[in-house]
Amino acid sequence: MVPTVPLMSLWLPILVSAVLVFIASSVIHMMIGYHRADYRRVPAEDDTAEALRKAAIPPGDYMLPSPGSRNAMKDPVFREKLTRGPVVFMTVLRPGPPTMGPQLIQWFAYCVMVSILAAYLTGSAVGPGGESVRVFCFACTAAFLAYALAHWQNMIWYKRSLGTTIRNTIDGLIYGLLTGTAFAWLWPR
Repeated sequence: MVPTVPLMSLWLPILVSAVLVFIASSVIHMMIGYHRADYRRVPAEDDTAEALRKAAIPPGDYMLPSPGSRNAMKDPVFREKLTRGPVVFMTVLRPGPPTMGPQLIQWFAYCVMVSILAAYLTGSAVGPGGESVRVFCFACTAAFLAYALAHWQNMIWYKRSLGTTIRNTIDGLIYGLLTGTAFAWLWPR
């Protein structure tokens, strides 16, 4: 049985990997910009925005048309609405200029949580003084799973585009590689 590495002794690789991922994601989204293709412009944007404004939809996640109940999915009126379209999954935000502060704090907290889980799994599988390659592989895989795989669920169930899903998966791979590198570099000897 492999002796485990206490989670508290991994605080440095946890924080360093979270910071590296946070910086990498900032570079990817603000400087490289290949995620600009994730969202397309709505035709007749002004008319569509005005119609949505008139509906006064509060912030939240919505489906259009929405059956309301399981039985309603069989209703011919609902089925006609589906056939006529549009079929929409949408998230409505509060109006006004975006404030990135809360999202950046939440993103960093998420990065720390992923690094904690990677530390736990790696520390359970690789003992103190473990080979750097094994540390890298376990931490990289754990972080990749956390950062990348849920995007495929969104493609399957909510019809996110394949391109967006692949770009997010590439991001997850980069974040996983950075996490694995930080853990291999700072693993307790």
